[in-house]
Amino acid sequence: MPIQTINPATNEVIKTFEPHTATEVEQMLKAADTAFQSWKHVEFEERARHMQQCADLLEQEAEKYGRIITLEMGKPLQDAVAEVKKCAKVCRYYAEKAAEFLQDEEVESGASRSLIAYQPLGVVLAVMPWNFPFWQVLRFLAPALMAGNVGVLKHASNVPQCALAIEEIIRKAGFPEHVFQTLLVESKAVDAIIESKYIKAVTLTGSEGAGSKVAEKAGSEIKKTVLELGGSDPFIVLEDADLEEAATTAVKSRMVNTGQSCIAAKRFIVVEGIAEAFLEKMKEKMRALKTGDPLKDNCDYGPLARKDLAEELEKQVQASLDKGAEVVLEGGREGKDSAYFKPMIIRNVKPGMPAYEDELFGPVAIVFVVPDEAEAIKIANDHRYGLAGTVWTKDKERGLRVARQVESGAVFVNAMVASSPEMPFGGIKKSGYGRELSYIGIREFTNQKSIWIG
Repeated sequence: MPIQTINPATNEVIKTFEPHTATEVEQMLKAADTAFQSWKHVEFEERARHMQQCADLLEQEAEKYGRIITLEMGKPLQDAVAEVKKCAKVCRYYAEKAAEFLQDEEVESGASRSLIAYQPLGVVLAVMPWNFPFWQVLRFLAPALMAGNVGVLKHASNVPQCALAIEEIIRKAGFPEHVFQTLLVESKAVDAIIESKYIKAVTLTGSEGAGSKVAEKAGSEIKKTVLELGGSDPFIVLEDADLEEAATTAVKSRMVNTGQSCIAAKRFIVVEGIAEAFLEKMKEKMRALKTGDPLKDNCDYGPLARKDLAEELEKQVQASLDKGAEVVLEGGREGKDSAYFKPMIIRNVKPGMPAYEDELFGPVAIVFVVPDEAEAIKIANDHRYGLAGTVWTKDKERGLRVARQVESGAVFVNAMVASSPEMPFGGIKKSGYGRELSYIGIREFTNQKSIWIG
């Protein structure tokens, strides 16, 4: 099957690529391993020089690369450009911090000297999604390369031009040949790639199902994995919250990337005393959002990334409504052949409904009205995912107390959940394991070697 760029705003096929053959993939993996044998000995200063150049290119050509993102997966151009510029920040962060994060760590013991050394593993396979097609890759790649590893990318099949553009950037930044390569392959090729003797570890951002399959295969090969999977993030609004700020952030958080973000707020859990006022504000702000051609119009949201994704979201919502959920704000698909999906709010969602049990990956907000804080925490934790969450209260100590009780990899108090280079990112439960970003993320794909000197 060819790999295609299809503009989700128009359904137009823009470009078609022939997948790499199994023989070509094996040659590329061998070349990556050969590159690693040299790259692992390169000093941090030289690695950092190339990484800073990578950041320069991302900033200088943000508009060019942003247009590719928008063309392939439909997010508004201004958001795509912002994504590219964010990638420059993670490159600079690790260029500046990698040597510090990976320096030998002296340990007190019975030896004359003992230390922990952080050494690269080798070729890391990255299986990445389409929703943030530059950011997801660069937040893995920057620390991996700075640690002395090399990378090969199996990107989502609907963003091949993004994948090739990132390879182009790495090449232009002066990195040695083959330290990063894009594999144009379908998902069914991933198992064989993981089996290759050249692959030493795997990182995946994507669905729970994809993560389970990759973990199973990597486990059978005794290869380390880091998984960042689905999320159904709770957005808890307590009775003493600033409702205007909370509602404004709620809509922004639900609609980021047209709702196609693992850390987008999805379940809005509101204490009953302020629930109706909060809902009115939320509805008003959602109604004001504008859509259009994401390449041309200054719109707030674009189409979903593919037509089938809009169809699947529609089915999840309808199945929930058939079981008793109620519509608070009308929305939904614009037509059978459209990837556009207008924002919706639903409530009276119960266990057994798709809206309760699953992740709705699109602009549908699910509202729960609860009697008190304790019930809000209970509902927040009654889910198989545990990626992130938000708590809104004017009492910061209360916010911290509630945050500690929310079962997730991150909780933001009075702020929208976001990823940043300084803080570790990842989830618990079915949202995955391991961490990206921060000093923790760069150490994930290192051999944390104990050295004892008698």
